[in-house]
Amino acid sequence: MQRFLELRRGLEQIECFCKGTVLKRMMKCGKAQCACASDATKRHGPYFELTYKANRKTVNVKLSPQAAPLYRAAAQQYRKLKTLLKRLDTLSKTILRHQAKLPESKSKN
Repeated sequence: MQRFLELRRGLEQIECFCKGTVLKRMMKCGKAQCACASDATKRHGPYFELTYKANRKTVNVKLSPQAAPLYRAAAQQYRKLKTLLKRLDTLSKTILRHQAKLPESKSKN
C-alpha cells in the first residue's frame, strides 16, 4: 500500500499535458522552379505540428515555433502520466487481490 501512495503522490507532479507528438518538418512548396524541388537542404521551414490520433484518425495541428517547446513538454508529461497510471493500475489490482483474500473485518480498513 505504501508504494501505491508514493506513486499516487507522483500525480501531483504532473503538469499540463496533451496527447501527441511534436514534429519538425521541412517542406517543399510545390513550385517546380523553386530550389526546394530539387535540393532537400533548401526546403522551407521548419514548420511544427502536433500530431495525435482521435477517433481512429490522425489529427495534425500547426504550431508556431514558440509553441512547439511548450507542446513538446506537454506531450512528455502525457507519456509520464500514462506510465504512472499503468503502474498504479497494476499495483492497485495486486492490492485488491490481496484484500479480497482477507477476512471481511480486515478488508474494511
